[in-house]
Amino acid sequence: MATKGTPKDKDKVKKTDRDLDLANSVRGVWLVKVPKYISDRWEKAAANTEVGKLRIRKVNGAKPEVNFTLSDAVCAPLAGLSDMDKLDLVRNSSTYQQIPKEHKFKVSSIAAQTLGVFSHAIGDPENPAVVDKLSVEGKVVQRAECCPNNSSLYASIKKEALTKAGEPRRMVKQLDKHVTTSFKPVANHATNLAHERQKKAEGKKMRDDKDKVQEILFALFEKHQFYNIKDLAQETRQPMAYLKQILKEVCNYSVKPPHRNMWELKPEYRHYKPEGEDDEEAKKKGRNESSSDSD
Repeated sequence: MATKGTPKDKDKVKKTDRDLDLANSVRGVWLVKVPKYISDRWEKAAANTEVGKLRIRKVNGAKPEVNFTLSDAVCAPLAGLSDMDKLDLVRNSSTYQQIPKEHKFKVSSIAAQTLGVFSHAIGDPENPAVVDKLSVEGKVVQRAECCPNNSSLYASIKKEALTKAGEPRRMVKQLDKHVTTSFKPVANHATNLAHERQKKAEGKKMRDDKDKVQEILFALFEKHQFYNIKDLAQETRQPMAYLKQILKEVCNYSVKPPHRNMWELKPEYRHYKPEGEDDEEAKKKGRNESSSDSD
């Protein structure tokens, strides 16, 4: 009995028009597990360079002996790394030191499994002739594990890994001498000193006569309709509490945007015309001029 699949099932099974190259499907390949420090060096090695040599010695009635020798360029210590980069390598089971050159393969059978190696060559979007290509590189016929021979180099790598693994990334240091940079603490900052000098130069603010302060305020409000109390205190040179008492008598405090926290003269003290009246007068003037031109 046939059943219709759900849309999600149909999305999972997607057909592609790519061809699979099976030219090397009969070729036998080895699946080898290598230490992390070897795989890191292979990734950093230049393309088409020799990374090592493999020697296989057959033994009658026993498994063959397989020895692997790394090239000198791969075994050499890494240069030009920072302390943090070196620590990251050690924490990732790798190293920046010189690595062992001689290794041995522990060979095991793979009769119970069927494994293969595939490759994917990415095409060039600008060149239609170069397309994506999937290929079978071979069938796994042997499994092995690459193990270093007992050597002082391998012992030092493992010792460093165990030592560095317990070290924190950030450490507390005790300073033997005081900090000599420009960030040392100061008793009083330059901005505070400049403010104190300005206050001394201006002198202490004294209360002027109320009528005189009101005249100054009226003159200021002729220039602008709204003022902040700090600007008014700077212009009138009056104490803040005394100035606020006078402002409450002649001004209104705005609590709504767009002029929030600003002061404006009360209507009875204003002698400027609202913006609407100015617009109406301008329109009337324009109509009068046009009528005079027509006459």
